[in-house]
Amino acid sequence: MNPLVDRFFEVGCMRCKLGGTPACKVHSWTEPMELIRIWLLDAGLVEELKWGMPCYTHKGKNISMLYAFKECCGLSFFKGGLMTDPAGILEKPGENSQHGRMVKVRHIQELVEIESVVKSYIREAIAIEESGVKMISKPVEEYPYPEELTELLDSHLDWKQAFEALTPGRQKGYLLHFSSAKQSATRIARIHKWIPQIMLGKGMHD
Repeated sequence: MNPLVDRFFEVGCMRCKLGGTPACKVHSWTEPMELIRIWLLDAGLVEELKWGMPCYTHKGKNISMLYAFKECCGLSFFKGGLMTDPAGILEKPGENSQHGRMVKVRHIQELVEIESVVKSYIREAIAIEESGVKMISKPVEEYPYPEELTELLDSHLDWKQAFEALTPGRQKGYLLHFSSAKQSATRIARIHKWIPQIMLGKGMHD
């Protein structure tokens, strides 16, 4: 067991103001997460702390992570999109997630009932990584450009050049964010808000 992860269970991920306090959401899910932790370690995975969360690796490759949310805790698989999921318990972390999948747990008894399934999924995730198979990302060309973005880029060539110079991942992030707004005015406001960041060659999370 990694002492950094021990510390995570004591104080949380420390990414919000609740870290280190009794109100930290990690404390709401200590029992189920510690049980999953044992299963991951028993499978031979190496325990690390990445992005403030317990991460489990195999030969240096990320396999799975533990998450604590307000309404549930979860075990995520980095290449979950390649897993077979015969029990139908894997969920996308977000509507547009391509690779990751997660098992959401809301009660310790619920977790106990699917113990054999989760353990088999951990083994499958390791086998997928061992096989060397790669996840294929949806190319940025397949993501729709909001009409408002197209019009603004066409009228400001420096903006267009800066946007097209972004990495595909950064472009995807912006396209999803802009497109998710239901009203045209909101989409335009979002675009203008992020233009300075785009001009610096940065993504939304840089």
